[in-house]
Amino acid sequence: MNRNRKHPDRAPHRRRASAGDRTKNTKSFRITGSWDQRPDRPWVKATPDRKAVRRIAREMAEQGAYVIVEQHAGYGQWSTWFEVDGPALLAGRRRADAEQRHRIEEQQRATTEATRRAAAEHSERERAGLARLMTRPPVAREQCGRREARHVTGAQR
Repeated sequence: MNRNRKHPDRAPHRRRASAGDRTKNTKSFRITGSWDQRPDRPWVKATPDRKAVRRIAREMAEQGAYVIVEQHAGYGQWSTWFEVDGPALLAGRRRADAEQRHRIEEQQRATTEATRRAAAEHSERERAGLARLMTRPPVAREQCGRREARHVTGAQR
């Protein structure tokens, strides 16, 4: 029976049920990250954004997770798109950092040694010049013929 008072003989308007999208979803990605510290608790994130997938995978790998990124193949099927071995990346980065530190230390050591060697040579040249200066005889400086020494020790001042 119709409860519509304006048109009691007319059937009420009913919307048809929405059919929904029955096409297979191929635009979704699933990111799974697992850490060696807790292998029984992986972290799973699903998103349709391709850039977000790459960013999240990179961030998880930088935290030391082994990351598996899967692409939806439709009807509940997932296929592996790419994998990132976070622990291997971290080990490689640590190794590269250690090599870089070692290279910098070697350069600093070589620079310090070269500076020390240059200072020693300069000091040696200066000493040799002073020795030559001190062995020269006094020279008449003025017209009166008075002689002056080129160097004066502290007691004679």
